[in-house]
Parts: sequence; C-alpha cells; structure tokens
Amino acid sequence: MIDRRHIENIDWFLIILLVLISLVGVLAVYSSSHYLPGKYYLKQMLFIGVSLVLLFLFLAVDYTVLTTYSFYFYSLIAAVLAGMLLFGQITARESWIKLRYFQVQPSELAKIALILVLAQMFSEYKKNYVSLGAVMASSGLTAAFSILVASQPDLGTAVSYLPLLLGALILAGLKRRALALILIFSVLLGVAGWNLVLKDYQKKRLTTLIFPGMDPRGSGYQILQSKIAIGSGGFSGKGFKKGTQSQLRFLPARHTDFILSVVGEEFGFLGVTGVLILYFLFIARLFSSCAKSRDRTGVYIIFIVSMMFSFQVLVNVAMVIGLFPIVGIPLPLLSYGGSSLLTSFLAVSLVVNIKMRRFVNI
Repeated sequence: MIDRRHIENIDWFLIILLVLISLVGVLAVYSSSHYLPGKYYLKQMLFIGVSLVLLFLFLAVDYTVLTTYSFYFYSLIAAVLAGMLLFGQITARESWIKLRYFQVQPSELAKIALILVLAQMFSEYKKNYVSLGAVMASSGLTAAFSILVASQPDLGTAVSYLPLLLGALILAGLKRRALALILIFSVLLGVAGWNLVLKDYQKKRLTTLIFPGMDPRGSGYQILQSKIAIGSGGFSGKGFKKGTQSQLRFLPARHTDFILSVVGEEFGFLGVTGVLILYFLFIARLFSSCAKSRDRTGVYIIFIVSMMFSFQVLVNVAMVIGLFPIVGIPLPLLSYGGSSLLTSFLAVSLVVNIKMRRFVNI
C-alpha cells in the first residue's frame, strides 16, 4: 500500500505533463472525428479517466513486487498472443480482442511485461560488459513478442519492442562485437521478414517512402496527404475544425496514427512546436528520473520506459512528414486508442512508483 510519507515524493509534474498531452489529444481527436459516428473524443476522455485511476492503483504495489512476478506476466501475455494466432477467427480481429463493450490490444500491454522482465533480468547482472548469452536471452524474449505480433499482422507494434531491448543492453554495457552481431542478425531478420512475413501492402509502404509519387492513389496516398495537411497549415494554421484535409476526410487515420498532421493543419507550425515542446519536457523528465532510483531495477525500468516513448514519438513524427515508412505506430498519448493510452499511463506509473519509493529501497 501507499505510505502517506510517499505521497510527497510523487512526481506530480510528470503526471501533469502526462495528462496535459492527453487532453491536447482529446481536442485533436474531437476535431478530426466529431462528424463521425462513435464519439471518439468521449471514448478517449473515458480512456484517460480509467487509465489515470489505474495509474494510481498501480502505485499501491511496490515495483519490486511487480518485477518479481514479471516472468509470469510475460508468459501470460505470450500465451494470449499465441492464442490470438491460433483462434483469431473466433476471438480476435487482427491484433485486437473484441469484448462486449470494448476492445483490448494485448500487444500494447506486452510492452509493460517486456519492460519488467528485462529490468528483472539485467538488474541481477553484475558484469561490466553484457555477455553474448545475456544478449541472446534478452533478444529471444523480445523476438518472441515481435514474431507473434508481426504475424497478426501488426508490424508497427512488433518494431516498437526493439528500443526496449536496446535500452536494456545499453545500460548493461553492450560491447562492439555484440552490437555488430545484433546488427547482422537484424539485417538477416529483415531479409527474412521481407520475403516471408511482410504482406504486399507493407512492402509497398516501404518502397513508397522513397518514391511516394509512384502510387499517389494507393500506397503513397497517406504520405502525400499528410504532407499536404502539414504544409497547408503554414505558421499559425487554418483554425480549430477548419482543416480541409481532415474535415473533408482526405487524410486517412486522422484521429490515430496521423493525429499530428491534424494539429499541423489546424494550428500550424506554432501548434506542432507546442506539442513537441510538451513531449520534450515529458521525455526529458523521464530520463532525468533515472537519477532518482536507488537500485538497479529502478534505473533499468525508467531508462527503458524513456526509450519507449522517445522511439514512438520520433518514429511517428518522422512517419507523418515522410521520413519513415508508415508502420502503424501511434503518437503516444495524443493518438486515439485505449490500449495505447493505458500502456503509456502504466509505464509512467512505474516511473512514479520508483521515484516515490527511492528512500525505501536502499
């Protein structure tokens, strides 16, 4: 349970930034989807409320307890992902499990499981440099999730597990030889994935990144419309709910993966800059929190969480301006989606959990 003395050590500034970015997301979701059935902005507000409650409930459990049982949590998520592949026609639609009132994306919650199991594994690692065995073991745990999720198929989420592994290996002291082996393995995995895993539409997305004009009405459509939306916003934007690309539905996935394009069109350079400043403050606060942990487990968790957010923000921003393939990675906290939002809130809860107990786990 939460000791009253711990409350004064809660990082309220981090939580405020978390909620503030999420509320900006509600405005963007409302603008891009208010004319659609389903009231996505109201659902997003409900997701924020539920996620915030679970964030504080999560704080009641010491993070050392969570890491102790991390492998069981990891095994449970892996079993669910494997079950979705085996019984997908019955229980899941692509990477989602559809329940009566809502849908759950286990591949998002898998990030929390992977963060905890990697932190538990490397917190007990005492060598100055990470061994090849540790690299292979941690890579195997990560690859298992990546392969299961990529087979659904959900390439974007599958790729998002890699920075979690990279963050753990960096802290563990990755040697150049091991890094070279990882790069070689990644290249081989990429070649195999291109020939055996990627669907035709996913291959088109990669080739269209370089030549979007080759298929302006097909695989290049999203990139071109996103660039038009952001470029047409100019310095100060067209105004709230006045973006032509989003309001006239030219821009696909405008309330999910391309939500930043909506911000750019309606609020211009100033709006995008404001959002990026909020993300900079948020991520900088996460990285600086590493110094607030009194044990190795906490340092690993905070650093891996920071890598997770950094990667997703960087890739999504690069994606909407045409510098990265469209792989289906949402902008954390801003894009519509309950599972993604919950995962982000739980990840931040882990960081707050560590900082508030920094004078206990000594």
